[in-house]
Amino acid sequence: MRSYLEATDFWGSASAEALASEFGTPLYVYNERIIRSNLKRLSGLITKYPYVTNYSIKANSNLYLLQIALEEGLSADAMSEGEMRLLLKAGFPPEKIFFVPNNVSADEMKFAVEHNIIVSLDSIDQLDLFGTINPGGKCSVRLNPGVGAGHHEKVVTAGKNTKFAITDDQLDEMFATAAKHDLRIVGINQHIGSLFMDPEPFLKSVVNLLEMAMKFDKLDFIDFGGGYGVPYHKVSEDEQPFDFDSFEKKFEALLDGFVEKAGYVPLFKTEPGRYAFCEGGVLLGRVHAVKTNADRKFAGTDIGMNVLARPTLYGSWHDVEIIHDNKVTTDDPEVITIVGNICESGDIIAKERLLPKITTGDLVCVLDAGAYGYAMASSYNVRRRPAEVLIQLDGTPKLIRRADTWEDLFRGFEI
Repeated sequence: MRSYLEATDFWGSASAEALASEFGTPLYVYNERIIRSNLKRLSGLITKYPYVTNYSIKANSNLYLLQIALEEGLSADAMSEGEMRLLLKAGFPPEKIFFVPNNVSADEMKFAVEHNIIVSLDSIDQLDLFGTINPGGKCSVRLNPGVGAGHHEKVVTAGKNTKFAITDDQLDEMFATAAKHDLRIVGINQHIGSLFMDPEPFLKSVVNLLEMAMKFDKLDFIDFGGGYGVPYHKVSEDEQPFDFDSFEKKFEALLDGFVEKAGYVPLFKTEPGRYAFCEGGVLLGRVHAVKTNADRKFAGTDIGMNVLARPTLYGSWHDVEIIHDNKVTTDDPEVITIVGNICESGDIIAKERLLPKITTGDLVCVLDAGAYGYAMASSYNVRRRPAEVLIQLDGTPKLIRRADTWEDLFRGFEI
């Protein structure tokens, strides 16, 4: 079993124990070299046609990481007014921000309009509301291509059983609603789901969306969404990365067909979130207790479900490496369940895994925690959210978000 941490020299000039001692645990740690490599892969996906990658910032909205994405040439997607505000603060110009909300108020739409940010509407009602506040304006519409994909039903965002987007049988009503407000639809977008390793459902959705695009006047852009997966089982099962080389050829061939048929070349977009930062982030936690209940052994850590929600929320798998005496250990493997410090039976990080022997005081390192990690963290059980640290290109660590203080948690009370 190979070590991802050692293979990537993840800690740079630091060490896991040094980081834990200086910044405390739990602790999110990101590697800038890995992140920039992944961002370059995304930004260079299509070179034959005008193309841009819109990073979906709900995966990780750390201000410093957003600035790195901007430096690497990415645009960005926002799902809320808060995300738009954060992107503007990070330096993204309005033309590089795409607002793709779901069931939002007129106030959020007005914020986008006032800041010259293009808005995508994903229902007839939302399109009608947008028309009332911005008559004669331009917008995009989110379409449902009839295909969904993802690692869990809760992350599938297209197909028959989803709350998102406008379906093919609603297009006439959509066009009528846009005409009522003299709206110009300049783009269409889709998103079929998150974390797919098989590209075929995505490619099928591309075919369907391009067929729907033929029903529109000349579009400024066509946005195919994202969801490219990462190998969460890279250590435990030697799972291989998403095959971008094969995917790119198939994707480009579909674009060739559309351009030939439509007679024009729009700007093509995709919207990956997870792939950008997932493998470039890990979560460090300290083991505070080891115990056996009946015949089951548990390692109790400070990585609660408030810090990393994905295993509890989706049953998600994260590979885990154990650090003993400041080194990754593979000694004396045994079946053990790693749990957190939250008062919930579902507070489980890794269930019944074959892992090296774990002792109190060891560090647990959860891999692939750079996406939907800190972004979904909470203060449940009145626990403070952790710090975030970036291992810079020169190998040195930099604090890019401090841990919560008690004052942070209590600030909202008017007592």
